[in-house]
Amino acid sequence: MITARIASTLAAFAIAGFAAALAPSDAQAQSKHMEIINHPNYNKSFFMPFVPGIKIKSGRILWLAGTTSLPVYHDHPHKREDILKYMPNNLETQTRRAMDGIKETLDAAGANFGDVVHMFVIRARPRMGDIGISSKVINSYFAPFKHVPTSTNFAVLELGEPEQLIEIQMFAVVD
Repeated sequence: MITARIASTLAAFAIAGFAAALAPSDAQAQSKHMEIINHPNYNKSFFMPFVPGIKIKSGRILWLAGTTSLPVYHDHPHKREDILKYMPNNLETQTRRAMDGIKETLDAAGANFGDVVHMFVIRARPRMGDIGISSKVINSYFAPFKHVPTSTNFAVLELGEPEQLIEIQMFAVVD
């Protein structure tokens, strides 16, 4: 799991990213709480799975815990049988399970993927093509809302368990 120091550093980067956003364009966010920020001369022909900035206009911040392919509620320390059951050596499966867990948390808060402002995607032991595999799954959850949040995607040698291939953390703005 992400340590408190790493989580606070990630939060600082996210907040700094908002502060550095440039003048807004004609793009509209799907949430009344957000304004999409694009550069004045950005090339709309590029496929971008994220936006450079989102301005928060209202609402409250909902921080979601880092989520893995384990069920959101699980034993700590982790039980070996749960790790073997929920963390197969398959990035696509682990990403989908993590996103399903995030959806459950958003639902519990009365929110959805259209309310997400930023996501941190942490992959372990990356292989060529992994970023595309995880991005395709993640993007499928945002597509129904016609929304892409800001994002940070990075790779590490190992996460909380040797079998763990991904951890995803998000924050959203809600009423």
